[in-house]
Amino acid sequence: MSCIERAEHRTEHRTAQNRALRRIGLLGSLGLFLGLAACSSRSPAPAARRASVPSTAPATAPATPAATPATPAAGTAAAPRPPRNWDEYREQAARRIVAANSGRSYIGAPPEPLLAIPVIEIELGADGSVRNIKVLRPPRQALDTVQLAIDAVRRAGPFGSVAHLPQPWRFTEVFLFDDERRFKPRSLDR
Repeated sequence: MSCIERAEHRTEHRTAQNRALRRIGLLGSLGLFLGLAACSSRSPAPAARRASVPSTAPATAPATPAATPATPAAGTAAAPRPPRNWDEYREQAARRIVAANSGRSYIGAPPEPLLAIPVIEIELGADGSVRNIKVLRPPRQALDTVQLAIDAVRRAGPFGSVAHLPQPWRFTEVFLFDDERRFKPRSLDR
């Protein structure tokens, strides 16, 4: 065999090895995914119960369509479970505020430096409706961001019943505004 033939043979052999390793990797990933899916039918750990923050990173699709056993039907969404405490409620409310203000909010790491950081207190009725919004700390600059935060909260309300939570029915939220006057609720960084 000439040097060129040996090099071509090695290349073909490596390509076949790479294909085999990819198949094994996909099968291993599929097995891991199915194993984790089976485990998720049990009671998840407290950290795993928390809803995840929407990510700006692209979602990866499973290896095969059959690997999505618990996908709800198109157009349906699972109802969020009622929050057990004010921390969970504040996080769910922050997610709702971002969802209701998708063009006015951002997800991800806050930029350095931030334009403004208003802090507001949201008082709720037993049904989760917004009764009052109080400014606890206005920013030193870009004072218009206070009204932007208040409007964002009003657009997102009502937030869901708080009757099962201890009174007073209010929570605070810190809004992290970037230079484009888009915000991120600080509760999503915890």
